[in-house]
Amino acid sequence: MPFIDSKITVSVTPEKKEAIKVKLGQAISLLHKTESYLMVGIESDYDLWLAGKKLDKGAYVSVSLYGKASSDDYSKMTGKICEILNEELGIESSSVYVTYHPIPDWGWNGSNF
Repeated sequence: MPFIDSKITVSVTPEKKEAIKVKLGQAISLLHKTESYLMVGIESDYDLWLAGKKLDKGAYVSVSLYGKASSDDYSKMTGKICEILNEELGIESSSVYVTYHPIPDWGWNGSNF
């Protein structure tokens, strides 16, 4: 039950959101999960500052994961997220922060996994 929540400084068209969602759905396998339970949120035109400077092009991506993955898997996922945001939106990886949040209990459909 992963959730990938992205806050992005640039405007993101519906077509780009769809492309990002599709690519994240493929990338989630790097964390040994499938797209069948993946939830994706994309918030565009979001104000972000890095080192005291407002970013023209940047992103903060939070990945919540039922259970956990290895540091190596998280590293691979960070690389893929950066690649996707660069390909789709022209955001350099140096302006992307990614955090991971392993969750021991996750609720869905009236109960917990």
